[in-house]
This record gives sequence, C-alpha cells and structure tokens, in this order.
Amino acid sequence: MTKLNWGILSTANIGIKRIIPAIMAGQRGAVVALASRDAAKAARVAATFGIGRSYGDYQALLDDPAIEAIYNPLPNHLHVEWTVKALLAGKHVLCEKPIALNAAEAQAIVAARDRSGRRVVEAFMVRCHPQWHRVRELVRQGRIGSVGAIQSAFLFTMLDPNNVRNRADIGGGALYDVGCYPIVTARYVFGAEPERAVALIDRDPAFGVDRLSSGLLAFPGGRQLAFSSALQLAGYQRVVILGSQGRIEVGVPFTPQKDHGCRIVIDSGKSADGSSAVTEDFAPVDQYALQCELAAAAFRGEAAQEFPIEDAIANMRVIDALYRSAVSGRWETP
Repeated sequence: MTKLNWGILSTANIGIKRIIPAIMAGQRGAVVALASRDAAKAARVAATFGIGRSYGDYQALLDDPAIEAIYNPLPNHLHVEWTVKALLAGKHVLCEKPIALNAAEAQAIVAARDRSGRRVVEAFMVRCHPQWHRVRELVRQGRIGSVGAIQSAFLFTMLDPNNVRNRADIGGGALYDVGCYPIVTARYVFGAEPERAVALIDRDPAFGVDRLSSGLLAFPGGRQLAFSSALQLAGYQRVVILGSQGRIEVGVPFTPQKDHGCRIVIDSGKSADGSSAVTEDFAPVDQYALQCELAAAAFRGEAAQEFPIEDAIANMRVIDALYRSAVSGRWETP
C-alpha cells in the first residue's frame, strides 16, 4: 500500500500532540511537510518528528506537488479560507471543527469541493471511536426502548487570554469549541436533524466569548437534547441517553485517552440503586489515528465517506440557530 502524503497546515497544538503522531502511527499516511508563518518554528517542529520539509508560508505548502492531503487546524476564522485554497490546489482536506463560523460561509467549501473533485472531511474524531459505534448500534437495536432524550455536558477551564478559545475575533467560545460535540453526537444517535433550538449564553466580560452555553434541541418525534458547554467550569464530560426501557451512559464520551480504555453503562432502570446496570468496556484506541486512517481511505477512494461536508454544514446550522436564540430569546429554526 502506497501511503497518502500529508501536509500539516500550522504548528497548532492539536496537530503536534494528536494528528501528526496519529498519522505516523497508522498504515495509510505519511507526514511529508509542515508549514507555519514562523519558518524557524516550522523547521524545529519538522525536525522533532523527522518530517522532511518545512515551510514558512502556508501557500508554499499547498504548492508542494508531492502533498496529496492537508490537515487544517488553523483558528476557526481561517478554516474556510485555507480549506478552499487547499481544495483548489488539488489537495484533499481534513479540517478541524467547526468547519466554519457559520453555515453560509461554509458553502464556499462545497463549491470548492465540487470544482476541484477533491474530498473534505470535518475532524469529528468521536464518530470514529468504537464506543460510539456501539452506542448507535444499541439504540438502533432497541436495547433501551424508544429514545426520548439525551443529556450531555462538556466542560473545562481555559483562562489564558491569548488562547484561541478566548479570542472572540477569531471564533473562540465554548459553543464553537466543545458545544459542537453534544450536538454532533445527538444527531449521530438520533439519525435526524433538530427542528428547533433555544439557548442560554453567558459571555466573559473581558474576553467577549461565550464561557457557558446551554442549549435545548427539539428533534422530530418529541425527542430532545439538553446540553451545556463551558470554558470556565471544572473539567467534566458525560452523555446520558434516556429511553423508554433504560439508559446508556457514556463516561468519557469525547476525549478518551489513547492509552486508557473506556466504558459505557447500560441500565434498565429497574433498580434505583443502579444494581440493574451492566457495563461494556472498550480497549484503548487512538480515535485520532482511526480518524486519519478513515480520511485517507476516503481520499484514496478506497472507502465511502460516511459524513460529507453537507453533514458539517448541518451541524453548523444548529450552532447558528443557538447563537441567534441567545440574542432573540426565542426558539430558532436551524
């Protein structure tokens, strides 16, 4: 198997800590070049990983004819611009979430994909993890009856004013950064799009970003998602899926570590003390590596792309509706 040649757009932490090691650990890809606006930093990072080429300019990376695919972890406001440029340069793209700052601007990616004939994947690694495959399978099998509600939380603390999450001018905020996960996993489990959305948002007075965002989404058939996302609360994440005959609880739903296993709880609800619950354990996996392997297979045409860019835009429409609701104080339609 000839490996797919990747180029990494920037020296963002997620690329250095997660994606570059994930690609290198896999069977389908090789990182052959890296770019940063700081040429010296690009050279240092490239040397650390044994990457052959580095560039002090993003466009130079896109102009490298040996590169087949680009990983784009730039700040949120640059996702569309550089994804479009990469596609039009003939590269496939794995772009970090959220795909854009709003659904309208994301349409430029659709146009660039169609024009270039290349593929683009939004980097929601959670949908690659076996625990989520199993959760969806259990729901479809009716293990907990008819699912009526999902409760989700993704909270952590980030107080650094220079961190991109605390920069309102470049697309920071809890909803963009971590609130997108409860939304995408609810859509994954329900297999449907929400019809209405309402939100409460608290913004940091200094940073201007939403530090706490809570939302309620109404799905067809009376089903609901209630979630909270935060940048200034103690670290916590959990998903509970509630059905007519039980519940499924996902203990570490979004960022299970690659060297630790994880567990889901399935409870019929017949005992208030939890003694009716059973557990299923999952061996440690690197969900970022799984994501990169699947992306490479899709880019090479060796596997179907389960979630095309239209799915990313659908998720973006929900985020747009939640931001509108926080201003209007009303239910909004995605």
